[in-house]
Amino acid sequence: MFKKAVTMTVFTGISAITLLWLFLPPKISVSGEVPISGEAVKRGEYLVIAGGCSSCHRGQTEQTNESLAGGLGIETEFGTFFAPNITPDITTGIGSWGAEDFLRALKHGRRPSGGFYFPSFPYRAYSKLSDEDVLSMAAYLMSLRPVSMRVPEPSTPPWLARWMVAGWNKLADLSGSPDEIYDDALVERGAYLARNLGHCGECHTPRNSLGILDYSREFAGAELGDEIIEPIDGAALEEWTTNNFDIFLLLGLKPDGEFVGGDMGEVIEHNTSKLTEGDRDALAAFFTRHNSSGG
Repeated sequence: MFKKAVTMTVFTGISAITLLWLFLPPKISVSGEVPISGEAVKRGEYLVIAGGCSSCHRGQTEQTNESLAGGLGIETEFGTFFAPNITPDITTGIGSWGAEDFLRALKHGRRPSGGFYFPSFPYRAYSKLSDEDVLSMAAYLMSLRPVSMRVPEPSTPPWLARWMVAGWNKLADLSGSPDEIYDDALVERGAYLARNLGHCGECHTPRNSLGILDYSREFAGAELGDEIIEPIDGAALEEWTTNNFDIFLLLGLKPDGEFVGGDMGEVIEHNTSKLTEGDRDALAAFFTRHNSSGG
C-alpha cells in the first residue's frame, strides 16, 4: 500500500510539472495600454506593411476588402484556417486587446483567454520581434476603423484540438531555429525582416510531417496545398546580384526578364514594393550575401 501511495504521489507530481511546462502562460514584461502617439502609429503602419499582414488579413467581402477584417481561408493538410479580423471592433476583432494581449499573441501564439493559436498564424517567426515593434504594430491596428466581421472557426479534423498545440510548440522548440549574429548590420537587418517580420520561411521553407519547419533546408522551397513555392535559398539565387534582388522586391522583375505572378505578385505589390530603400537593400544583402555563402 505504501509503495502504491508513493508511486501515485510521484506520478501526480510529474504530471503536474509536465502540465505546467506545457501550459504555463508566458511572462510578459510590458503591461498597460497600447501606445497611441502619432509616431507609434506611423511606425506601426510601416511594420504592418513590411510584415505582409494584408496578404492574409485583408477582408474577403466587397464591404470589407479595404480593411483587415480577415476571412481568408488558408488550406493546409491539417485543415482550413481562417485569418481573423484584426480591426479594433470590440465584438469580432481586437478592440478589447491591451499591450499584453498583443505580445502574448504575436510572440507566444496565445489568445487573450490563455488558449493557443494554431500555427497557421506565424507566431513562431514573430517570436523574435522586438517588443517595441509589436506595440507599434498594435498602435497602428488600434487606430484603424473598426469593422464588424465574424470569421469562421477553423475547419480541422476531429483529432486536432487547440490544446495539442502546447506539445507541438515544444517539439518545434527542439527543432531549433536560425539564431546567427552577423558582423554586417545590413545583413542582420535583412535576417530580421526575412526570418521574423516578413516570415518568408513560413511559405518558402519545407516542413516535416508534423508541420514543423525544417531549418536544415531553410528557404529551399515548399508545397502549400496544391501550390509549389519556389526556393529562395543560396542555390536558387546563385546568379542573382543584390541589384537583381532589389529590383525584384520593388517591381517583381526577375533577372531573366520575367515578372513574378501568383501570390508572390501580390506580396510584391502590397508589401515589398512599399519597403524603404534601406530595407530592400537589407533583404537583398541577406539573401544574396548570406544565403549564397551557405550561412
